[in-house]
Amino acid sequence: MVPTVKWESDGIHIIDQRNLPYRRDWFVCRTVEDVVAAIRAMVIRGAPAIGVAASMGLALGAQSIETESYATFRRGFLKMAEHMKSARPTAINLAWAVERMINIVEAMHHSPLEAIREALRRESQIILESDMEINRKIGHHGLSLIPDKATILTHCNAGALATAGYGTALGVIRAACDAGKEIHVFVDETRPLLQGVRLTAFELMEDNIPATVIVDSAAGFLMRTKRVDLVITGADRIAVNGDMANKIGSYQLAVLAKENDIPFYVAAPLSSFDPDLDNGDLIPIEERDPEEVLLFAGRHVGPEGARAFNPAFDVTPARYISAIITERGVVTPPYRDGIMNLLRPEAEN
Repeated sequence: MVPTVKWESDGIHIIDQRNLPYRRDWFVCRTVEDVVAAIRAMVIRGAPAIGVAASMGLALGAQSIETESYATFRRGFLKMAEHMKSARPTAINLAWAVERMINIVEAMHHSPLEAIREALRRESQIILESDMEINRKIGHHGLSLIPDKATILTHCNAGALATAGYGTALGVIRAACDAGKEIHVFVDETRPLLQGVRLTAFELMEDNIPATVIVDSAAGFLMRTKRVDLVITGADRIAVNGDMANKIGSYQLAVLAKENDIPFYVAAPLSSFDPDLDNGDLIPIEERDPEEVLLFAGRHVGPEGARAFNPAFDVTPARYISAIITERGVVTPPYRDGIMNLLRPEAEN
């Protein structure tokens, strides 16, 4: 598996996903602004990976606040934190990671600033390492939902590249393969940035997992002709009623799956749940540059002057979701009570 993000002596190194699978380039972040820019430009993407990068970026940024005053340090750090939160609005993992880092600063208000900086660096490493373990637990819990022989459709990229490693949706697929199950994966190309064909197919081929790329609009045909046993995706934010936001196109896959009596599963860490959102209609949806729609492989393909609309995510209502797979187990409908039980601190034990 390709590492997504790591600390090095000269800063934070992020695998530049814009250049995969053609080149494995490292984007080096030496300032917190570099990390914000990397997240916005989708050098790094995927909700858990963004959360990891955000925590590391704030730890890096804390080193640059030159003061001996806690109050001044705190003011500067909170400003950085708010700026980091604005990098991408839909994925809740980013805000979750930022709040963890803020809590470190607030809790250590009587400590020397150097100790606070070191604690922030340590916390970012904990977030990085725990994400990998969380993904493996998600894979383990998802095993019971995967038949011994299964053809799985997945959308976008919810693999090692979208996390600190292993993956959420692809984590379940990896766990199924490791358990000896006979798996074949259909990979949606995932327009407009082709994360499916560029990243998911790349990861699956690296792991020797049989995979076939399809155009996004072929999914319904495959389902209707009984060539898909289940659909599994990741999630960028999940409301307490089970509604979830994921890469644009996920909603239509869920509707098609229900129409064809095919299970639609979501694999996501608890950091993707938003306990403050009652339903998916309240999830903010990022809109990206329309140029992304009008380009293919870096070239304009539409007529001059063509306009485009480019929402990066859509919301799938809970009624289309068969189960949600988390590091603490699988939640099934009705979701509200099950989700709230999982989010309680005592559920960890």
